[in-house]
Amino acid sequence: ALVTGASKGIGKAISLSLAKAGAKVVLASRSKKQLAEVKETIEEIGGEALCVPTDLTSDEDIKHLFTEIKNHYNQLDILVNNAGTATYGPMVDFPMDDFDLIMKVNLRAVYQICQKALSFMLPKQHGYIINISSVVGFKGYPNQSAYGISKHGIMGLSKSLAMETQKDHIRVSTIMPGGVETDMVKKARPDLDTSVLMKPDEIAETVLYLLSLWNTNAMVDQIYIRRELSTPFK
Repeated sequence: ALVTGASKGIGKAISLSLAKAGAKVVLASRSKKQLAEVKETIEEIGGEALCVPTDLTSDEDIKHLFTEIKNHYNQLDILVNNAGTATYGPMVDFPMDDFDLIMKVNLRAVYQICQKALSFMLPKQHGYIINISSVVGFKGYPNQSAYGISKHGIMGLSKSLAMETQKDHIRVSTIMPGGVETDMVKKARPDLDTSVLMKPDEIAETVLYLLSLWNTNAMVDQIYIRRELSTPFK
């Protein structure tokens, strides 16, 4: 299993949960130190992990990531595209450099990583791709136009890819979390009381739920998971 953004928050929780479930986990993130700490934790619980420091704005880094996967395992069964970045502000004067960075990390890199994952999955007619989108993937929020575009894009990518690869027995699901206690959410919504936010482990449990249906006839295209006190679908 490959998890991007694996060094902290939701990505770290997903990586640990997959390792506990028996997966060999490839950890990708920019932070070498934090990745090493996640790897150490996984090994302490008897799991196996491979750290590949990766800057998702770099085509060469993404290429290197998949070279490492090929060299170490020559196999990829599960991909969790979790990494993301965000900058917030009114659209009227939003910096285009920030816009470009959000699109590179949140959308372009996800597209590239899905492409490269398919090179492992298609020949074996086997694989599961789980893309972490957001409540912002179907709702609009003020001062989050660029981030919202990127997460709406994830939804479009996932829907198209699911239909394209269905005949090849490759599953594609999307998780759209609302408020989770992460640094990104605290930055976006400093007004929220963190005690009402979901925990990263709860998103990790959602990933395991999707994987639990893998060998059944049940297919989940997308899950919107929100904090208990939020308002649904508004």
